Amino acid sequence: MIMKRKVFIMLFNLLLCCNFAFAQEVEMSELQQRAETESQKGNIANARSLYIRAFEQYVNKGQTQEGVECGVKATALYYKDNLYKEAFDFLRNVDQAISSDRQSSGSKKSAMYYLTTKERLQMYIRLRKSDRAQDQLNSMEKHATASKDEKLINDLLYNKAIYHYTFGQTEKGNEAFKEMANKLTASKEYDKVDEVYQTLIKNGRRSNNASMVAQSYSSYVLWKDSINALKLADETGALKQRIAENEATIAEKDDSLASRKMIIIGLCVLAVALAAVLVVGGLILLRFIFLTRKQKKTIRLSNENNALKAKFISNISAQLTPALKKLDRNVPEVRALQDFSEHIQTLSELECSTDESLEKEDIQVAQLCEELMDEIRGKVKPEVQLKVNVPKMSVMLNQKYVTHILRHLLNNAAEYTPEGGHITLDFKKRGVHKYQFLILDTGCGIPEEKQEDVFKAFLEIKDLTKGDGLGLPICKQMAMKMNGDLTIDPTFTKGTRFVLDLYA
Repeated sequence: MIMKRKVFIMLFNLLLCCNFAFAQEVEMSELQQRAETESQKGNIANARSLYIRAFEQYVNKGQTQEGVECGVKATALYYKDNLYKEAFDFLRNVDQAISSDRQSSGSKKSAMYYLTTKERLQMYIRLRKSDRAQDQLNSMEKHATASKDEKLINDLLYNKAIYHYTFGQTEKGNEAFKEMANKLTASKEYDKVDEVYQTLIKNGRRSNNASMVAQSYSSYVLWKDSINALKLADETGALKQRIAENEATIAEKDDSLASRKMIIIGLCVLAVALAAVLVVGGLILLRFIFLTRKQKKTIRLSNENNALKAKFISNISAQLTPALKKLDRNVPEVRALQDFSEHIQTLSELECSTDESLEKEDIQVAQLCEELMDEIRGKVKPEVQLKVNVPKMSVMLNQKYVTHILRHLLNNAAEYTPEGGHITLDFKKRGVHKYQFLILDTGCGIPEEKQEDVFKAFLEIKDLTKGDGLGLPICKQMAMKMNGDLTIDPTFTKGTRFVLDLYA
């Protein structure tokens, strides 16, 4: 109980510290904002007091950078009221805060010292003390170099120009200002250079320095003329680049249009060569080609026509089947024609139902494989060994398609496996949801260059009594419809090994 009370007290104190720190930070930010508001209203004394309070609180909190910024603003408000002694005394306090800062790096301290030294320069310029102002300018140069801050280095050039112009050193002022203007102009910061020129002219007018105003205005006019030429060159270059890009885009579109026209012409020639069954579909295809001129729509329409062709062939086959069944199946030609009609109808149905999902059921794989292997025992040649390597497990698959594929592959194996050979049916689990059937026979095998062709329908004209060549293409379509695949293992050279990959 005592332990819990101590923990609670510690957490409560930590929460109070966090709230106090947050409150202090908010208070410092509010003091700075109030000081800026009072300064804008012209309430110099109030603004100065608020800046001093913000400086003290920032320093006490360890935020020296923010404190120095408030300190130099308070200093400027001191000498704005001609309180130069108070301004110099307060700047010593700001420098002391910088030197006591152990968290800031050397370059960061140099940047802060640059700000305080700059305020001293402003005061000595106002007091017309050339030597003391020169000393501050030298210190500013050391601090700017040590800070490695490009903005301070550019600001130093500006203050050098102000110093030299103020004390009648026109040539040196021109050199400093020219260096600064060239640096900003090289980086295409034209607006900043223009702003610096305007500020320089205003300062000359405020200090009643006619020489400085005249020199600044003369330099400003010359710079303005040169910049107008640079801007014109930049705009011309940008315009030329834009024109070149537009020309490249037009050329690219022309090439694309020409390519599409060639594709359309090729499709038109192909459409003319289609068989009579595709005449209607070909006319529709041509009509859409000339209307749309878009390759994407042409391809989509071609797919639609292929589906119509498959449905058309399937309907013809369905209508022929009753008539074919009335013929004598013992006649080889009749049997071949009946099998071909059945295969055509199956293949067409598969092509027409590519987007339809298949139902799955729980299959006892070992039992199914044993039954299918038993079906071919009376069909194999003498002394052919049959082996089933399937673990006893159940898998969610489409039984109709799996049974059809395995039965066809085993029948093929029984037909082509010679005497003394062997046929093996394996089943393996390759992943969490991936399964694999392997049907192996020691027949003559299929040459590697023809292994892809055996899955393609209508590849060559055959004597139907010797087979129509649609069995394997139908099996391939069924496997793909189950989100799987049927392939031949090219590494197996002692016969043929079919691989059926399926996903449960």
